[in-house]
Amino acid sequence: MKAAVIGSGVGGLAISIRLALKGYEVIVYEQNNHAGGKISEIRARGYRFDTGPSLFTLPELTKELFEAAGKKVEDYLPYIKLDNICTYFYEDGTQIRAVGNPERFASEVEEQTGESSGRVLKHLNRCKELFDLTARIFLFNSLHKVRTYLTWRVLKGILQFYKVDAFTTMHERNRIRFKDERIVQLFDRYATYNGSNPYAAPATLNVIAHIEHRLGAFFPTRGMRSVAVALENLARDSGVLFQFSSKVGKIVVESGRAAGLMVHNEYVPCDLIVSDCDIHYLYNHLLTGSKQFRISEKNLSSSALIFYWGLKGKFKSLGLHNILFSGNYEAEFQHIFEKRSIYNDPTVYIFISSKVVPADAPDKAENWFVMINVPPDTGQDWDRIIADTRQYIINKINRILKTRVEDLIVFEQVSSPLTIGKSTLSCRGALYGAHSNSVFSAFLRHPYRHKSIKNLYFVGGSVHPGGGIPLCLASAKIADREIKPVWTNELKVQENNKAYRISSQNLQE
Repeated sequence: MKAAVIGSGVGGLAISIRLALKGYEVIVYEQNNHAGGKISEIRARGYRFDTGPSLFTLPELTKELFEAAGKKVEDYLPYIKLDNICTYFYEDGTQIRAVGNPERFASEVEEQTGESSGRVLKHLNRCKELFDLTARIFLFNSLHKVRTYLTWRVLKGILQFYKVDAFTTMHERNRIRFKDERIVQLFDRYATYNGSNPYAAPATLNVIAHIEHRLGAFFPTRGMRSVAVALENLARDSGVLFQFSSKVGKIVVESGRAAGLMVHNEYVPCDLIVSDCDIHYLYNHLLTGSKQFRISEKNLSSSALIFYWGLKGKFKSLGLHNILFSGNYEAEFQHIFEKRSIYNDPTVYIFISSKVVPADAPDKAENWFVMINVPPDTGQDWDRIIADTRQYIINKINRILKTRVEDLIVFEQVSSPLTIGKSTLSCRGALYGAHSNSVFSAFLRHPYRHKSIKNLYFVGGSVHPGGGIPLCLASAKIADREIKPVWTNELKVQENNKAYRISSQNLQE
């Protein structure tokens, strides 16, 4: 039984491993010359930059995948738990270190802002309640199958739906819970983790704060690119084959089932197809003639504008993850989601992997991944926007860090919604497909399988449950649960969550 996987992002790599463990002959087709999707890298002049996700959370999902293959995750992907999750900078000079211990973090907040540490801990406890209520329902199950709702755990969650805070926006809830606007802003920012607007997204998204502050933030000791490398190596060790520089041209459908692919103008028959490419690209280019799955431009998630700066010199005040907050957060999101433009005082995220991986920058230097949230591409003049925004960012960094960062930049490369869209085939460069700025956003995401075409499944950030490394791993787990194994004369034995295949020829009477 042959399975084809289109795309080698985290979701594609994870499902290829799971299919190989089920007995399929798996080939992954990838348009780029390397695996990883958005998890890529840039190397230049002694600097190395991760170009995609920069935060590693819920590592147990990654560990689970390796254990299913009978491997130890630490042999492929060593990582550490961060003592300092993020450092926050405000225009008034306030600095807050979000340390990995919730109690210490709450004390830091009180010391720096006067906001009660008790309120912070109470908020995090409520975020935990949200996670416990919603995770199994929304993150690790299909929302498009009736049987999902027929378990006691899910029914119990539905009966307590009033607790998930779906009808209050994240910002409204945080303003009720905190007196200090700086802390409201700190917790509002978690809406951006899936490309959403805290002034419109449901307060349910506060679960993200629990994941980061209670369950912990982690980092691979070889950088974020090593996540993709580790998954690719595990896939190869599980028997998965890869064809790079192989852009799929079409999914061939015969008699209501996915029968094969057109790759390099050649027909490749297969028994099962899983797509890890952007769902909108798939319907517009690979399934032409079928019923379309559409999303309006106004429902697209945010994108990113990223400057990769090789800097001479080091900044002791900065950590691995750093946020320089906008002086007017609401205006920033109005520009992104309503005006489709960029505010002149954007929130700036600075990620410096060389703080943990010294080899990522030359001696006495740092590699800065400098990102702001921006709208997806809807025809804006990006050359002008990039030039203007670069100066906005420099002005902000100089103001807050008391420096002249432009004098320290010795290497620069830029990524925009245009380049993101081209390299990842994501719709208009939107990072997460659809945003979550409504109560029913989770239900509107594309399901794990096609409604009318048999043997066609979907994983990745543009389908349920969403984007980011943990959710892409979860999407593969959901799809895998519904795909039957292909063992014939083999016995599958489960022991300590590890799958072993024992040929019937080797079994004694």
